Amino acid sequence: MITVVVLSERLDAVLPAAALPALRTAKAVYAGEGVPLEFWSSLGVDGPAPAEVEDGAVVITTSPEAYPGAAVITTPEPMGVALLDAAAVMHRLRSPGGCPWDAEQDHLSLRQYLLEETFELLEAIEDGDRAAMREELGDVLLQVLFHARVAAEHAEDPFDVDAVASELVAKLAGRHPHVFEGHDPAVHDATSQEHRWEELKQVEKRRESSVDGVALGQPAVALAAKLVQRTKRAGFPVDLLPEGDDTGTTLFAVTALAKLAGEDPETELRQVCRRFAANVREAEAKARAEGMESLTAEDWRRFWPT
Repeated sequence: MITVVVLSERLDAVLPAAALPALRTAKAVYAGEGVPLEFWSSLGVDGPAPAEVEDGAVVITTSPEAYPGAAVITTPEPMGVALLDAAAVMHRLRSPGGCPWDAEQDHLSLRQYLLEETFELLEAIEDGDRAAMREELGDVLLQVLFHARVAAEHAEDPFDVDAVASELVAKLAGRHPHVFEGHDPAVHDATSQEHRWEELKQVEKRRESSVDGVALGQPAVALAAKLVQRTKRAGFPVDLLPEGDDTGTTLFAVTALAKLAGEDPETELRQVCRRFAANVREAEAKARAEGMESLTAEDWRRFWPT
C-alpha cells in the first residue's frame, strides 16, 4: 500500500510524528504536488512522484486526493495557526503591490476604526448574536494586526506582531504564577486572583499611585467606575467620595455607589439606553401607522410602550 503524508501548507516542511515509522521503512520517498524543491533534502525525498507509485512507497504532498486508496497521514496544525494566514494577508496588503489605502494608513488614522470595531463587537455581545460576534472579533483582530504591521516600519523603534504576542505571553505567565509556576497561596478563587493581578501589575509597572495606568480618555462612566475600583482596592474610604449637587458630581456618585455594590454602571447604563432607543422606535412606528409625521408631547405619552 502507498502511504501519503499530507503537509500543512501553513507549516512548510514540518512532518507529523506519526509519519516517521512509514518513512523509516519506505521503499522510496517521493515529493508530490505542493512540496517545493527546497524542502526535498530536509524531508528525505528521493525524487518527484512518478505516475505510478509502487506499493511500500511514501508520497509527501499537499494534495492527497491524487492517491485514492492510499493510507493517509495528516499533519496536525496547532491551535491558532490560522493567525499566520491573517498576519500574512495583512503583510501583503501593506507591502508594495498591495492595497494603496492600507499603505497610506498610520497609527493616528486608524484610531477611529479601532473604536468603531470595538463598539460594534460590544453591541454584538449585548445582542447575543454569535455570528456577528465572530465577524466583529475578526475586525478587532484586524486592527491589532494592522497596528503591528505599521509599527514594524518605524524607523527608530520598530516592533512586529510577534513582539506583541511575545510580550502578551510573558505578561499572562507573569501574572498567573499559580498556573505557570505552581501554587500561589495568595490565589484561591476568582476574587483573590483579581487582587493578585493588580498587585503583580503594580509591582511590574512600578506605579506610585493606585490610579496610575487608568486610561483617562475612556468614556466617563467607565472611567469613574475604574477609578473607584482601583481606589477601593487601596482602602479608600467611601465617605471621601466627591460631594455636591452639580451634574458631574451626582453622576460620579451614582457610578461610584453602583461599582461599590458590585455592579457595572457602564453596562447598566448601556442597557437602559438600548431600551430607551427601542421604545422611541416603537412609538414612532405607531405614529407613522396612523399617518403622523411629527409627535407632540401628548402623542409621545400615548404611543410610549408600557
